[in-house]
Amino acid sequence: MRRGTRLSKPGTEAESASRVLDRLGKVSAVTSDGRYIMRSGPLPEVDPEVLAGIVTATSDVALVVTPEGTVSTVLTGMQSGLGARLAHWQGQTLESLFTPDSQAKLAARLHELETHRTISVELTHAEGSTFPHPVRYGISRLGAGDTLLLLGRDMRPIAELQQQLVQAQLALERDYEAQRELETRYRVLMEADSDALLIVSASTGRIIDLNAAAAELIGEDRANLIDAPLAQEFDGRRRGELLDGLSRLSAGTGEGRIDLTVRRNRKRTTVTATAFRAAGDRLLLCRFGQPDAGHGRRDGLPEMAERLFEKGVDAIVFLDLEGRVIEANEAFLNLTDSGNPATVQGRSFAEFLSRGAIDLRVLLDNVKRVGHLRHYATRLNTDFDGQISVEVAATLLNDRAAPAVALVIRDAGIVDATRILPGPVGNEGLRNVMQLVGYSTLRDIVAETTEIIEKMCIETALDLTGNNRVAAAELLSLSRQSLYVKLRKFGLLSKDAAD
Repeated sequence: MRRGTRLSKPGTEAESASRVLDRLGKVSAVTSDGRYIMRSGPLPEVDPEVLAGIVTATSDVALVVTPEGTVSTVLTGMQSGLGARLAHWQGQTLESLFTPDSQAKLAARLHELETHRTISVELTHAEGSTFPHPVRYGISRLGAGDTLLLLGRDMRPIAELQQQLVQAQLALERDYEAQRELETRYRVLMEADSDALLIVSASTGRIIDLNAAAAELIGEDRANLIDAPLAQEFDGRRRGELLDGLSRLSAGTGEGRIDLTVRRNRKRTTVTATAFRAAGDRLLLCRFGQPDAGHGRRDGLPEMAERLFEKGVDAIVFLDLEGRVIEANEAFLNLTDSGNPATVQGRSFAEFLSRGAIDLRVLLDNVKRVGHLRHYATRLNTDFDGQISVEVAATLLNDRAAPAVALVIRDAGIVDATRILPGPVGNEGLRNVMQLVGYSTLRDIVAETTEIIEKMCIETALDLTGNNRVAAAELLSLSRQSLYVKLRKFGLLSKDAAD
């Protein structure tokens, strides 16, 4: 079986192979890079079939070109699979097989054969050659004539390998950039936190990383603390004891924190821990804080505040900034006859106010503007269509992630009968009329009273709304224009207030 495939005209196979053999026997053998294997002496005679096998085994395609520039013989390797595709090359001119750029390159390099036995050049075949791929050819003259032997090696496997190497290099660079980006984010987060943060290996107890605040707390450079045992930086703590305490903290089974004394500077500090895993190692993120002198008192404050919320006699309600109920205590449920906290949570507080959305708007606008509100008199609706007079104190809690409004509501029913409402008149009938403000229209009230009562109602509305004329007009069911007409009529425009 032949090791290679030879393409030639019928009847000329033996002659062509013999001519190739004769001419190869007259030249010295060289390596692919042009170095001589032997300086002189003809090659021993080789059978044409063996020679064809040698040629095709050492190249993917071999071309014998006549002095006239015509391809006389085409030999292809068995493994290249190019035999059928390159059969039409035989008989064509050598230049027609290459692209214009490769033709110019080949012509320039062929002049070097006058001083060199062999040259090497990479050429690209034209698209019409059915093999438009780069091929590295080793070109030699056969004997003393101008017949050329071109031994070509397909560069596609090398090009594919180079492409794979380039892709791998690009992937490595992308991974490196992504790692640098994550490292930068991590370092920024560590240093941006004002608390002292320190990462410790739960298995070895050694410091893995820390921020500048932690280095300052311990009193040592960051570089010197990396990989140092954590326990040696604090007095009275053995490695196993400290790690065990931090592990309990991270699991939620400890007391919430550990009190420590820094060995270098005798600073008192506390630490909390959070466990996580990275690269198969269990790590602890330790957050350090400074204890305060009143620490014990503040520890009990949340508990006392919670007990006041649960047991206090005054109703306490927390609203979001839209006026929806977040939490309400038992006293509020008793005040409104509500069944349980779930029935009031999420509801708009306007549902509990007798003036509804108008009352809620006045309350929220004032507390947002000033931060607090005292002695806001209104009425609450109960779940069974009842009403109860109350006084409301409100405080804006805006120093938290989700701002809220805290309401303390006191039942004013006991003193409601003796309370003197704003106005110069002390007559009981007039006081009853003023209590209708917000619950009846101004037209109905004026129909039963005199012009003095109309003035008192407007003054009461302005006092209730903090001189907010827009809200006062809504309370009186008047348009803003009508309210301004009456303010001029009664000489009340001197009460300037932002609308």
